[in-house]
Amino acid sequence: MFLESLELQIEQQAKLFAALGDGTRLKLIAGLIDGEQRSITDLAADFQTSRQAVTKHLRLLETNGLVASEKSGRESLYSLKVEPLSEIKEIVESIENQWDQTLSRLKTLVEQE
Repeated sequence: MFLESLELQIEQQAKLFAALGDGTRLKLIAGLIDGEQRSITDLAADFQTSRQAVTKHLRLLETNGLVASEKSGRESLYSLKVEPLSEIKEIVESIENQWDQTLSRLKTLVEQE
């Protein structure tokens, strides 16, 4: 049971990283970082791709819990969800700590020789 839970958690984390592993999606996240809601039209203005392409990227971000959408009349307004980004930050910090510990052990080993 524990291993299944851990595997599910790792799979969900991998999906977050995959969702952020595209320049367009990172640029969309950057466009929402100030906490303001933006329409697809506003967000698409910064891209040389179609609104449909931007919409597709936003849907993927929403599916992975990185953005939220809200209907306002005929438009959808998108906003950034910071919780998943905090989770990613924790993962990266954990990896960084592991590397620091490994490098420290290596340094100690090299200095002993």
